[in-house]
Amino acid sequence: MDSRMSRDLVPACSSFQLPVAQLRSVFRTHDVERKLAKLPERDHEHLRTTYERMLERGPERFQVKPSGIPEMAALYAQLPNFTEVLDDVRRHVALAQDSRDGLEVTPMLLLGPPGIGKTHFAKKLAELLGTGMSLVPMSSMTAGWLLSGASSQWKGSKPGKVFEALVDGQYANPVMVIDEIDKAGADAQYDPLGALYNLLEHDTAHAFVDEFAEVPIDASQVIWITTANDVRGIPEPILNRMNVFEVDAPSPEAARQIARQLYASIRKEHDWGRLVADEPSGDVLDHLAALAPREMRRALMTGFGNARLAGRDEVHIDDLPRASTGRSRIGFVQ
Repeated sequence: MDSRMSRDLVPACSSFQLPVAQLRSVFRTHDVERKLAKLPERDHEHLRTTYERMLERGPERFQVKPSGIPEMAALYAQLPNFTEVLDDVRRHVALAQDSRDGLEVTPMLLLGPPGIGKTHFAKKLAELLGTGMSLVPMSSMTAGWLLSGASSQWKGSKPGKVFEALVDGQYANPVMVIDEIDKAGADAQYDPLGALYNLLEHDTAHAFVDEFAEVPIDASQVIWITTANDVRGIPEPILNRMNVFEVDAPSPEAARQIARQLYASIRKEHDWGRLVADEPSGDVLDHLAALAPREMRRALMTGFGNARLAGRDEVHIDDLPRASTGRSRIGFVQ
């Protein structure tokens, strides 16, 4: 089956609760069979295993999209500083409705200071769209082939993250998060961002070739989210392929709103949540609002634990950790 062909699995429904799902081929079986047949019998065991796994799993993956323009009020409340980005997502979802087209989202760069919730936004977007998410942290990257794979001729080589997400995952359109893209180091031999020149272009992404497997993969449906603290570390040709959104730290009132939403979310996620008060006190919200959204969850978990140790159902401000300089700030290392 051609990699661009798909067929419906679930019809659109009026309740907007279930996603529309199609099957889409992310590679062509005969390409893999041809590569496998050419392998020497005693060499390249890892590559042989990769090809055999591809054939065993087959090429089809779920391509999903919301069955209607989803109700996003809760997301706007949880992520008040991402309003512009959420508006853009709604536009893309609207374009894909009432048609057989897949959801096509222009690659985006979320630009802003550390800890304001950029990666959390990506996770929530994947949940909204009903697909999976893969995180590629560029700041910890040690080789330029993390995205595109390394040649099977090299010792210890393996496929890249894009190949793994599409071949080993369930979805043809996962959310791929390139975290801290501005911190990607490069040397004369390897360019960590080199693969993105093709991957961020819809037309060329149809036949992305991982350097390990050397089989064309259809990565055209991947939803790309990149994050950065400083735009100056990103090559202009990469920037030109993305919609850039400057995400500010939330206002004090928005930060209180985020803290309240997070408090409720943590209670709902845990059975012990029934043992704590429904709402946080005003002084607790004020304290949490002074923290970056990334730090709020850690602070709340500490607060819940201290409240339970004290035999109380209500979190007091003294239950929360105090962010300060020096060693006492170890709980808030980013």
